[in-house]
Amino acid sequence: MSTGSGADSAPAPTALDPSVRSKTSMFSSLRIRNYRLFAAGAVVSNTGTWMARITQDWLVLSLTGSSAAVGITTAMQFLPMLLFGLYGGVIADRFAKRNLLFVTQGAMGLGGLFLAAMTLTGHVQVWHVYVTAFFTGLVTVVDNPTRQSFVSELVGPDQVRNAVSLNSANFQSARLVGPAVAGVVTAAVGPGYAFLANGLSFLAPIAGLLLMRTGELTRSPLAPRRGKGQLREGLTYVRAHPELIWPIVLIGFIGTFGFNFPIWLSAYADDVFHGGSGMYAAFTTLMAAGSLIGALLAARRRTSRLRMLTATAGLFGAALIAVAAVPNAYVFAALLIPVGAIGLTVNVTANSSVQMATDPEMRGRVMSLFMMVFVGGTPFGGPLFGWLTDTYGVRVSFALGGLVVALASLGVGLGLARAANLRLQVDLRRGRQHVRFVPREVALAPAA
Repeated sequence: MSTGSGADSAPAPTALDPSVRSKTSMFSSLRIRNYRLFAAGAVVSNTGTWMARITQDWLVLSLTGSSAAVGITTAMQFLPMLLFGLYGGVIADRFAKRNLLFVTQGAMGLGGLFLAAMTLTGHVQVWHVYVTAFFTGLVTVVDNPTRQSFVSELVGPDQVRNAVSLNSANFQSARLVGPAVAGVVTAAVGPGYAFLANGLSFLAPIAGLLLMRTGELTRSPLAPRRGKGQLREGLTYVRAHPELIWPIVLIGFIGTFGFNFPIWLSAYADDVFHGGSGMYAAFTTLMAAGSLIGALLAARRRTSRLRMLTATAGLFGAALIAVAAVPNAYVFAALLIPVGAIGLTVNVTANSSVQMATDPEMRGRVMSLFMMVFVGGTPFGGPLFGWLTDTYGVRVSFALGGLVVALASLGVGLGLARAANLRLQVDLRRGRQHVRFVPREVALAPAA
């Protein structure tokens, strides 16, 4: 380690350092030591999580021979968020977030080790997988809003957008690597060791939390631990802030109607282009690569404007409609990259907009509502678009999802404009901006 003077001896930047807050680049949050530790631990645990997801589905299918059983496993993972998601936000606001993460990350590690033990000893049954999936979902109810809101404590308010974008890039990178590693490990030594790797991967974020400098955290005020009505208070808070409720409404529509890619891509690969599981894997990889690109590009932007959110959501819906009709498999595959990038941009913009517009003491409850709405639509959207795909074909299902997203973005845009006392102005004269939102008094004034 260098002990010289000058630039080499300068203290490391922190979230409280103005020199960090004034600069925004693609990786600016990584200049903050605590966030580097957080991100390094997350990339290891995220990779383990994706390994477990792929291996878990394969194990259930091999034990039962039933795709419906795989669907039950997925439902077990998402059901706790739908049922108890808001309570997770209350817990996140009541306790120190770093301390909560020690508990949740450790619990997830134990879940992975339990499934590894059952598999390696040859005693695993499908109900073990169901129980582990449900347990992991319960822990996620608390872990998700805690991690989301902890980001602002790590980097401070001016770097929230960049940190959220890098978190998404982190997750998408693991999504590219984890399934490939899981396939190699499962083929070489069996699924039990993939579960073991997942359980042990949570040692990385725990180590990162231990090594953090707590004095450099920008701590949020804590809600009273025994206060009554805190859940209702969170809902009332969101209802009173249009800049929160409209993005949450929009992300609910997108999560339910626009993010059904496992159904759509598998149907395109099998029924439309007749490429089988290999083509489906390629489609999924290209989507993940596009999402990674979108996350990195989002990290360069300094602000999260709501008009950008509605515009990118509308573009995402239009892209789904356009791609639905593509007749060639290679063109379809290539277009999945920009579709993934736009979809991830919508998600990052909504996430960071909501975080930055929320008071610190309410952030856990607001983010739990955000995640519950985004993830909670999966049990409804999946069966609906699965039925539409089986009944009317995947092209109709894909395009209909895009149409709903596009209409929702238009409706949310009009709702935000009304809340801001704006009106839509259409001016078809040459040299003018043809469509824009303007203050009502301007829109009502006679044209010059």
